[in-house]
Amino acid sequence: MPSAVTLIRSASLSDAAEYAYAATAPADARVIFLAGSCPLNDDGSTAGVGDYAAQAAKCVETMTGALHAAGAQITDVISTRVLVASTRQADLVTAWEVVRDAFGDHDVPSTLMRVTVLGYDDQLVEIEAVAAVVDR
Repeated sequence: MPSAVTLIRSASLSDAAEYAYAATAPADARVIFLAGSCPLNDDGSTAGVGDYAAQAAKCVETMTGALHAAGAQITDVISTRVLVASTRQADLVTAWEVVRDAFGDHDVPSTLMRVTVLGYDDQLVEIEAVAAVVDR
């Protein structure tokens, strides 16, 4: 099923960013707000302790599961915020590359943020997302 999300690019803005600068959904779209996707295993323990890439991958897996539960898929995501607990830009880039790769050509508007701490023990990465679908 095609996505209801339209990604918007502008020739007047830098093409160095690896994402669209804006996105829209039609008026009849159902908007889905996901809680922050955390790198948690089924038993509640934190996955990939100390590993930014592994935690980002687990967050993508968690986000994808939440999307499916809401009747959506990754191509229905309209924006993301990627939170990374680190003082090193390289750690942010490591997490971002995993998230970016997961989205492929559906390069939604995104914000990458450094934070001081996240909610679970040993948690380094969290992904917030908003999606939009048109139910037919």
